[in-house]
Amino acid sequence: MTDEATLPSPATARPSVEPDSAAPFRVVGLPLAHHDFVDKVRGTQLYAADWKLPGMLYGRVIRSVLPSARIRSIETAEARALPGVIAVLTARDVPRNRVVERASGGLGELAVEMPVLAHDRVRYVGEPVALVAAVSQQIADEAAELIEVDYRELAGVFDPEAALDPGATQVHDEGNVLVEWNIRRGDAERALAEADLVVTGEYRSQHVEHAYLEPEAGVGWMENGVLTIRVATQVIEHAATVAGILELPENKVRVISAYMGGGFGGKEDMTVEPYLALLVWRTGRPVRMIWERQESMLASTKRHPFVMRYRTGVRADGTILAQDVDIIGDAGAYPYLSARVLFAGAALSCGPYRTRNASLRSRAVFTNNVPTSAFRGFGAMQVVLGYESQMDRVAEALGMSPTEVRRRNFLAKGDIIPTGESLDTVVACEETLRRALDRLGEPPAPSGPSKLVGRGFACNMQPYGRTIWFRDRASAWLSLQADGTLLIRAGITDLGAGQAASLCEIASEILGVPLGEISVYIGDTALNPPAGGTFATRQLYMSGNAVLHAARQLRAKVAPVAAEMLACTPDQLTFEDGLVRVACGGQSGTGLRLAELVAGCEQRQVDTSLLSIWRAEQGAFDPRTGQGDSFPDYTYGTHATDVEVDTETGEVKVLRYVASHDVGRAINPMRVEGQIQGGAMQGLGYALMEDVVLEEGNSASTLFAHYFIPTSMDMPDVEVEIVESGEGKGPFNARGIGEPSIAPTAAAVANAIANAIGQRPTQLPMTPERVLALCLRR
Repeated sequence: MTDEATLPSPATARPSVEPDSAAPFRVVGLPLAHHDFVDKVRGTQLYAADWKLPGMLYGRVIRSVLPSARIRSIETAEARALPGVIAVLTARDVPRNRVVERASGGLGELAVEMPVLAHDRVRYVGEPVALVAAVSQQIADEAAELIEVDYRELAGVFDPEAALDPGATQVHDEGNVLVEWNIRRGDAERALAEADLVVTGEYRSQHVEHAYLEPEAGVGWMENGVLTIRVATQVIEHAATVAGILELPENKVRVISAYMGGGFGGKEDMTVEPYLALLVWRTGRPVRMIWERQESMLASTKRHPFVMRYRTGVRADGTILAQDVDIIGDAGAYPYLSARVLFAGAALSCGPYRTRNASLRSRAVFTNNVPTSAFRGFGAMQVVLGYESQMDRVAEALGMSPTEVRRRNFLAKGDIIPTGESLDTVVACEETLRRALDRLGEPPAPSGPSKLVGRGFACNMQPYGRTIWFRDRASAWLSLQADGTLLIRAGITDLGAGQAASLCEIASEILGVPLGEISVYIGDTALNPPAGGTFATRQLYMSGNAVLHAARQLRAKVAPVAAEMLACTPDQLTFEDGLVRVACGGQSGTGLRLAELVAGCEQRQVDTSLLSIWRAEQGAFDPRTGQGDSFPDYTYGTHATDVEVDTETGEVKVLRYVASHDVGRAINPMRVEGQIQGGAMQGLGYALMEDVVLEEGNSASTLFAHYFIPTSMDMPDVEVEIVESGEGKGPFNARGIGEPSIAPTAAAVANAIANAIGQRPTQLPMTPERVLALCLRR
């Protein structure tokens, strides 16, 4: 049996992330409220739909009503003749009617074109086929009803497993498999044959709606020959894609991101951007577009449903010998980010456990369902149900404690994971497991004779930052103003999780500028240095490090001036509370106000502004061997819960819930706690309620009346245990927490239900109907 990877990991350039020597921190680690708290509480925060312009038009998208069909003709004459209609556009009006998304960076995926407006064929219900701009929303809606599309319906395929059959209907001429990832380490088949026990399991997850408070919205206009759109987007770099669609120079398209009322990955791909841009470009007038909730739920991208098949081989003492995993993900009709999601699913499918022999395969498969793409957890989430159910099954089969099986197999710093990489930061799963279970305490008693109480927990590892073959980077510009205040410019977008405020706290820690005297300008391709999108829990890691390095470099520039003015050496200086002081014997004396320091720098011709570019780790991955570099680092955690199952109705009540994660360093513990609580609550909806029901490609879940999300009345408070190992790769050794907090929920609840009723749920969501069916099998 092969115990070690046969192929070494390619050499990588790993930037050092040194702990800051200044302790204790003055700002970092404090539960501080900043500008976005105040604006949201007051109701003064402006979102994309709040922006209006004089003389603006109202845009509307006309969408396919069939999942698979040829377009014979599109009749627009009646719509064009309606008074108040200014423009009606179809595919022939789009200068470059195609977008090719190479989500994997070109590592083996098909190059499938996605039309901006469908030309000769539609591939899912809700696919855009035409646009209208009118002087009012009512007229735009009326015009949309007057557009007649003549379809010839075609056979469709709606099940990803059926789409793999040799004779299956082809969604695209290129084939139904967008990408296949194969990650191999050791000899899994031989190890499974030699194992004392092999546990098999099949697990299924569902389509899930993002359900953000703020639907897709924006406004666009022309200004000085530049097409500008202000939209709810996670990625302002879509400006380049929009320019390509319109065949304009990239400097003639500007994208501004408003603060968002939630994104969760659903605004990572373009939503209203190309349609606003086309209507503004065609009419020369401002245009506003807001998708109604029903439209958003019909046509926006969803979370990938996974079919996951596991074989886990172990010794009699519970030690894992091998994992064989096969994952099929429903990509829907177009590529979007499916290649990247399915890579994360394969790479993380063994979880935080030492697996010397692994055979991991994942495939993104086209169907005529609504497209799927980014969603909080991004593929590494779905597989937690698989590997954590397997761990409990192993424990049950061997008569061991579920905690002991996990502790025996937890990864440790320096271990090799299936991609052939060595983990170079601490793996804190055991600490998060202990903290979560200790906080939970003793299980409660059932509340009635038909009720059963069960306890379950789940551990996870979740990457933060992009796959490192993308050679990611982020920029930040800092400037100390004449009055001693600080200006930060960075191209990040803020989803409502405090991405902008965190940059202020990092800069304040280094430069000593009070938070109230820092202004941050974000999300504008014309005014901000590029920072990449807000996704993959990457902005604290990327832009946080960019601001940290910029602040350190700026401090290093101005410190010699301060030292000269205070007659000391630079290493004697402290920057705090808007002052630069000389530290003597642990005490700080009087010093300079930052405004005085800026004046001194001006006299000495020392610039008090600085642009910094921070580059992430770089590496390579070989899709042929399944070996190489994947993600820069991981966040580890454990969720534990007590649930009560009503065996007469199948209803599951979550009694208590504890979530513990190692965040490396909590830049702002209040925000960290909020992210963990929010992620766990969203995950509980995924576990127990949420399901986009599709019938032959048609959604039966386009209203919240039919799509259930948890409310505060449905779930208990999420109790949080924060672990700070100090070994993350973000600023001040922080780890990302935006995505990791959602991932263990479904597995923790499934394990608790299994513990209560002795039957294991394997399909999400775990609705009362499904749980009752399990109860009846007892």
